[in-house]
Amino acid sequence: GTSDRRPAYNASLRRYPEAPRRQDRRPSENVIRRFVMRIILIGAPGSGKGTQAESIRQKYPIAHISTGDILRANVKADTELGRNAKGYMEAGKLVPDEVIVAMVESRLQEPDCEEGFLLDGFPRTRPQAEALDSMLKKLGISLDAVIQLEVDDDVVVQRLTTRRVCKSCGEIYNMIFKPAKVEGVCDKCGGEVIQRDDDKESVIRNRLTVFHEQTAPLIDHYRSKDILFSVDAAGGKDVVLKLLEKMKGEDR
Repeated sequence: GTSDRRPAYNASLRRYPEAPRRQDRRPSENVIRRFVMRIILIGAPGSGKGTQAESIRQKYPIAHISTGDILRANVKADTELGRNAKGYMEAGKLVPDEVIVAMVESRLQEPDCEEGFLLDGFPRTRPQAEALDSMLKKLGISLDAVIQLEVDDDVVVQRLTTRRVCKSCGEIYNMIFKPAKVEGVCDKCGGEVIQRDDDKESVIRNRLTVFHEQTAPLIDHYRSKDILFSVDAAGGKDVVLKLLEKMKGEDR
């Protein structure tokens, strides 16, 4: 219920970090003390994490960090970490936590993360969360909030099983919310619109089961640190943004 979230909420406010003064900045910039947001977004596949992240990014200049994007960027740039990860991916194996954590660590040290960051899709498991904890401690960074997007499994199943994609250009459709004008034909390029194998119900239910099993200990981990907030993903695309604004005291 709400009661067990209120103390966590106040604790977060008490701990709100301000941007550190940087010696290399001009004195005039030192005067402006900014609030910085460092958040993790947790949500099942199809819970709308991308949509929530986009609405936050439109309002605040914080870096949106998705581990999928970082992985692809490292592989493309042929970094040492990228080559390491590629070896696992080509062998059909999961990229080990330490490789992902190292990629996240180097990403967090890029200049755009000084205003804060939103981690999306990481950590997924408790061991990853613990590795992230010690890495953030090493960097002298503390998290402000871990936001859990709650959504009913049946809603996710309906959302994803009705998803269709163009085989040629990758345009995404939804049979209920955004159908192609002509069934099975892409509006953009005339290509064939199909259902991907991983959008079939049995696959989605399996992914959800794995997600819940992995996430339960993760949720407990952050709850014990008093920085966990749960929001109803059905509350619209700005539901996380509204929570953050409340935390920043701008929602008057």
